[in-house]
Amino acid sequence: MLKAIGYTRCSTNEQADSGLGLDAQAERIRAYCTLKGLELAETITDAGVSGGKPLAAREGGRRLVDAARTRICDAIVVFKLDRMFRDAADCLNTVERWQRRGIALHVIDLGGNCIDTTSAAGRFMLVVLAGAAEMERNLTCERTRAAMAVKRARGQRIGSVPYGFTLDTDGATLVPAEAEQAVIREITELRSASESPRRIAAILTKRGVPTKTGKSLRWTHQAVARILGRVGA
Repeated sequence: MLKAIGYTRCSTNEQADSGLGLDAQAERIRAYCTLKGLELAETITDAGVSGGKPLAAREGGRRLVDAARTRICDAIVVFKLDRMFRDAADCLNTVERWQRRGIALHVIDLGGNCIDTTSAAGRFMLVVLAGAAEMERNLTCERTRAAMAVKRARGQRIGSVPYGFTLDTDGATLVPAEAEQAVIREITELRSASESPRRIAAILTKRGVPTKTGKSLRWTHQAVARILGRVGA
């Protein structure tokens, strides 16, 4: 049985229940490996890491690259291509190195298709769809820049609203959100009691405290650390 390593990633602002959350990705990878007869040795995770970072510049990504370099797996499995690579060049250069070592990349959902690079057709589809995905990202960036320019012209706030605050009716002024301010006070108290950000995140998650989106109940230690950094704790 061929040995596989899975890879999952979520960026800081993504919700755990968005369909691309870490647990959802891992479950899809497990199901895929079972279907394809692959032995899933482990799943490497990068939590709260931007997709703009090259794979080798991420903590989990470095482990994955090292695993491929030492040839301890036969396949690498990812749910969606953008979970792993920042652009088409990063993707194709990395996959070519893996191919030379006899390691195939399996993408469970690439433009609605499931592909792997064990065949010439799979490698061709990867090239085509990776290019199409990069074009879509570039178009999204252009639309985002245009929308931000409009907001800037209207004097509205640019960027995300930090935890503990909401926007006033003018769309620019931050006002305290009391429920979130209470959570911040609890976080600082726990930190004063020598609890680590990871432990605080686990406590909040276990209690079902909503994150900033109000939809995700899974806290990360990075989110807790950012809050502590803002309040100087």
